[in-house]
Amino acid sequence: MMSDRYGKVKVQLGRMKSLGEDAGREEVDPEAEMPCASPVSSSRITTAAGTDAPGSSSVCMQRGKRGGKHPCGRPSQGFAVPARNLNDPICEQTLHVKGTGRILQGKPENNGNCASRNAQETRCEDGPKLPRRRRPVTVDTSKAKTSLEALKLSIKELRWKEFPLGRRAACDIYWHGVSFHDNENIVSGQVNKFPGMVEMLRKINLSRAVRTMQELFPEEYDFYPRSWILPEEYQQFSTQIRLVKESDATVSPTFIVKPDGGSQGDGIYLIRDPGDLKLMVGAQPRQVVVQEYIHKPLLIDRLKFDIRLYVLIKSLDPLEIYIAKEGLTRFCTEPYQEPSQKNLSHVFMHLTNYSLNVHSGNFVHSDSQSTGSKRTLSSVLYRLAAKGVDIKRVWSDIIALVIKSVIAVVPELKVYHQGDIPPGKPGPTCFQILGFDILLMKNLKPVLLEVNSNPSMRIEHEQEVAPGVFEYVPSPVDEQVKVGVIRDTLRLMDPFNRKPTAIFQPRAGGTDHGEENPVVGESQGVCPDNAGNLPPLCLKQVYPKYTKQFNHLRLVERIAALFIRFLGVKGNMRLGPTAFRTFIRTCKLSNSNFTMASVDILYIDITRRWSCALPDSREAGMGLQAFVEAFFYLAGRRFKSLTLREQVGSLLDLCEAPLGPQSSVEDRRSLSCSRALPRPVKTQTLCLSNPQLSSPAAQRRATSQDCRLHQRLKPRALRANVEN
Repeated sequence: MMSDRYGKVKVQLGRMKSLGEDAGREEVDPEAEMPCASPVSSSRITTAAGTDAPGSSSVCMQRGKRGGKHPCGRPSQGFAVPARNLNDPICEQTLHVKGTGRILQGKPENNGNCASRNAQETRCEDGPKLPRRRRPVTVDTSKAKTSLEALKLSIKELRWKEFPLGRRAACDIYWHGVSFHDNENIVSGQVNKFPGMVEMLRKINLSRAVRTMQELFPEEYDFYPRSWILPEEYQQFSTQIRLVKESDATVSPTFIVKPDGGSQGDGIYLIRDPGDLKLMVGAQPRQVVVQEYIHKPLLIDRLKFDIRLYVLIKSLDPLEIYIAKEGLTRFCTEPYQEPSQKNLSHVFMHLTNYSLNVHSGNFVHSDSQSTGSKRTLSSVLYRLAAKGVDIKRVWSDIIALVIKSVIAVVPELKVYHQGDIPPGKPGPTCFQILGFDILLMKNLKPVLLEVNSNPSMRIEHEQEVAPGVFEYVPSPVDEQVKVGVIRDTLRLMDPFNRKPTAIFQPRAGGTDHGEENPVVGESQGVCPDNAGNLPPLCLKQVYPKYTKQFNHLRLVERIAALFIRFLGVKGNMRLGPTAFRTFIRTCKLSNSNFTMASVDILYIDITRRWSCALPDSREAGMGLQAFVEAFFYLAGRRFKSLTLREQVGSLLDLCEAPLGPQSSVEDRRSLSCSRALPRPVKTQTLCLSNPQLSSPAAQRRATSQDCRLHQRLKPRALRANVEN
């Protein structure tokens, strides 16, 4: 049988050799690919073991009966190969160049196929290679709510597939209207909301996050007005007003009161005296944020205005931030005057919220970008540039404000994220569009008013078409800005068109505070079929592009990494007393002057105070904000002669040194149980010395057994070690 097969192959070799005689008897590389050949009496041939037949590179991939395949298309031993007729015009074109009879040779490509050295040759099997068309990206819009119309237009422009009622099979992208939890059954794909973003951007939590950064970097975070959280800080607020009036009787500061959960201007009012506060809603105290009122805003046409800027957080780890190049400016509808006791109630003069001013009789709906009560940001900037304003400087300051604000809220977001999508659990990736409300002062300094987790994406406005009859009509200004933001957000999140991106990795040691090393990611998928028909992206990346300028601000994020590391249990967001003691012991922060009893008192004191400040919290334990306060206290106690920023940085270096690189989930869980390990170094050596314990799971089992044995043998010594 073997001799018959060898004879058939020999006949084919002879035929192919005769084809090359006209070209000067050129020899073919014996390692060339399987040729387009056909036996005399059979439609298939089978190669003998170790035999490679010369031939054309046109057959880049040959499949046998069992689906076997060799790199560069050579079939493996015992696999049948489909035959081809040498008189086939395609094969004749492949084998001969301009009638010379020269046999072409190919070279292997990276993917295992074979590329011919001649660009004009075609495949024997498939003919000319056609562009591969991908399936359309699927988008679930069943929870989109008010952003639905802009989303529909964006999907239509991209030629993607919309599922307005959802579907049983998984979609590539899920578009939620309110929060991450609009749909609880998503285990894959991408969602346009981060867990915890709604909670984190409530006015009180945002104020606390920025205030923490102001303690560390007072000069960097001077763009946020001074704030008080009431009723918790009512006494401090009253004292501050009294001191100001005592120092200068002619000064009467104005403050703006914002309900914690308010939106669209609901419940906002101005005061000049603490007695004007309305802190009770029925029998329940109402939580509010009181901020200093900005007295000297920039005016255009004698009107106060603010900027709505759209910001995309594409990823938390690594942190990626994009800013829309175009935004909206929203104008008041009454000429501005300095606040006084007479005009404090004139909301159309002092508040720029669109949802309030739209009900004013002076509100102007305009199809033009540069007129009316709502205009594009670019039209305002052009107008300022015509007056000699340095627009590049203004834009640079706005970018810095956005990056610093996001850095302030990222630590808490990471805690929420690991709580809802713990490491190792199936879940979607997240992204989100935020709405930044920014006010320009007369000196052109930008001031952050608030950040909206669910900015309005409605592209129509309500208009009275007859007395008492209202209907929604298109708003060209809204459509131009908002459709572009949504469309280009989808383009950036396209799962089939991920261009190579720079992934920034922190320095060795698990920290993320030094210069980062860019690593080029792999490109996936193919280019969109209609990429050439779309305009350039309206979203500009600002981070990690400007990493060097702002990475030093991420100190609290490093504290959050320690907090998450010692949580110990998947999905947990609170640090228990045992885990807090483990943190102190692992980082070696206790000594004769700061015993474990003092650690317990510190934990109880801070946790109790924060539980009163967060009455809605249902979980017991120490949250991140309380942990940050405890960390600041420990840093000040350890490094008394330094500034707070230097104290925190020094303590972080001290705590991160014994921990090494970021641990996995199982390692994190073992940290919470490390109080039972009297001698971790010897235990680790014992585990690694046994070749059968090379896997992490086996090491953990051995460690646990060793701990139990140690507890039985030396219970008193173990208790003494825990307390010290």
